[in-house]
Amino acid sequence: MQPETRPAARPTTQGKSQPEGKPKPPALPVSMLAALGIVYGDLGTSPLYTMQTVLETTGGTLSADAVLGLLSLIIWALIIVVALKYCLFVMAADNHGEGGILALTALVTGSKPEAEQPAPPAPARPSVSIRLLLTCGLFGGALLYGDGILTPSISVLSAVEGVGVATPALAHLVLPVAVVILLALFALQAVGTERIGRLFGPIMLLWFLVIGTFGAISLTRHPEVLWAIDPRHGMHFLIAHHWRSLAVLGGVFLALTGAEALYADMGHIGRLPIRLSWFVVVLPSLLLCYAGQSASLIGLAKLPSNPFYGIIPHDIFPIAIWPMVVLATCATVIASQAIITGVFSLTRQAIQLGWFPGLNIRQTSSEEYGQIYVPVVNWTMMVLTLAVTVGFGSSARLAGAYGMAVSTTMLLTTVLLYSYLRRVAHWPVAGALVIGGLFLAVDLAFFAANLLKIAEGGFIPLVLGAVVFLVMTSWRRGIAALRTVASEKILAPELFLQQIADGHVPRVPGTVVFLTRLRDPIPPVMVAHVEQFGALQQNVVTLTIKFEEVPRVPVAERISLKRHEGGVWHVIARYGFIEIPSLPTALAEASTMGCAIVPQEAIFIGARDEVVADRTGRGNGLPGWRRMLFGLMYRNAVHLVDRFDLPPDRYVQIGRQIAL
Repeated sequence: MQPETRPAARPTTQGKSQPEGKPKPPALPVSMLAALGIVYGDLGTSPLYTMQTVLETTGGTLSADAVLGLLSLIIWALIIVVALKYCLFVMAADNHGEGGILALTALVTGSKPEAEQPAPPAPARPSVSIRLLLTCGLFGGALLYGDGILTPSISVLSAVEGVGVATPALAHLVLPVAVVILLALFALQAVGTERIGRLFGPIMLLWFLVIGTFGAISLTRHPEVLWAIDPRHGMHFLIAHHWRSLAVLGGVFLALTGAEALYADMGHIGRLPIRLSWFVVVLPSLLLCYAGQSASLIGLAKLPSNPFYGIIPHDIFPIAIWPMVVLATCATVIASQAIITGVFSLTRQAIQLGWFPGLNIRQTSSEEYGQIYVPVVNWTMMVLTLAVTVGFGSSARLAGAYGMAVSTTMLLTTVLLYSYLRRVAHWPVAGALVIGGLFLAVDLAFFAANLLKIAEGGFIPLVLGAVVFLVMTSWRRGIAALRTVASEKILAPELFLQQIADGHVPRVPGTVVFLTRLRDPIPPVMVAHVEQFGALQQNVVTLTIKFEEVPRVPVAERISLKRHEGGVWHVIARYGFIEIPSLPTALAEASTMGCAIVPQEAIFIGARDEVVADRTGRGNGLPGWRRMLFGLMYRNAVHLVDRFDLPPDRYVQIGRQIAL
């Protein structure tokens, strides 16, 4: 038996080894422009509806003290949550350069895709703390689906409502126009957004420059609003309004929606470009815009239909509102595109980590890894988004449902951040408690404020998140039970290999590749093949595609192989949880390392299991309802081998029934 063979790292032209799976990052200015278009779309369009929602929670109070207090709350929310928490601390908790709550969960729990590992005879149950952290991460990720439904709706509605501000006679067209835009947005996902994506950065840069400039012009009316930088104004406002302060904080929180994108998109853009874009462009523009809106409100007798459009200097630019409506609509479409792409990426991560059933995923760009399309997710999101858009009818009503999912995700991220500081960064308890306690206090305040929105529609993202969480946990537990039951029927690898070596298994000419999830050299499908046909080909390869907990695996570390008795080769191809496996490339690489295989001549054999009810009564830890849900998902899932583009005339499936 030969030892496992793994190639050495390949040298670059400079003589240094480097990971080959990740492309060289673009220049910093280009990355910053990309960050504006991909990361800051949602956060950058929050001024369209935040101030309007906040003022409505106060009953339309427009006194100078009230406006100053509200502005102070928005300013410090942006500084504490976005600048301090996400930019400085959360983004430092990267999983090999990758971000997102699922990547953070894998980092702090050390969880791996269990579906690619053999089941031990007595699987160890994770500790209580690990199970709690897994629950936090999974539920936080599940809530992103709810956010992905509400963000396009409220963003597009708030932008198109500018038509009603410009010409009240056209206000009845706002909802139909918003529906048409949303339909077009989801329909274009199948085409891909590679070319359109190149325009996202410049458009968002123009958006931030325009709202910052108009905000600065409006600020000259009442420059005294700049005193809102003093946090005491916000504290006095909260104290004066007593219990109504919670409702106010629920509105203020809308200024933070989209902050989680800083962390989720870090792997595509990079930490430095995201941070620089925030401090150089986004934060100054947002502060000027909110300050300009506040200045335009002082002295008004009643609340305008949308304070955002009040920053436009009508005396200087009489018709500027129409270009502003067009620009706002473009910005909200970009914000919606960003959250949809984020949901697609989260779905792929969940599949690769073994928390979600296999789905059809299409790569829409040959250059940009993040440009993918998941048809089932896209059309489901479209139906639900249109339903809430028509159901609520306006951004003001929809604001009641918006924020619940995001505030919960932010709260759970703080819990995981504390665990990261202690488990991974090895901070002392005192330091981790100070940082975690500060962010937790702020997150709990916003979470409590958003709880008031549950009756107004905040239950929608929570229910959707709970459904997705149920799907994820049921899939994981079902795969574990399936693996355990299947392992009981596996012939000991040493015994089967000995039978081959002793000549008890007839050999016939040819090459066969057995596809398996297990790391054992003799998978059940190979034993079933021999039992069914009574012979085995002369050249045999068992191939395992294994997803690591890291985002990418360097090409130099991709393949490991071992030769067993009887000329059986076991090849393990390792991929990161955001990579797309290439089976032909893996086998070609194995052949260069000595594996006796010609991929173009091989017959590929995989297993297709069917879950049925266990009538023996022995039990497997799965309740009946969860077994039925898992069985439904398993029958309709795109299995691992279905994504390898195997030649149909040389691929054979062996079906088995497994009782759970």
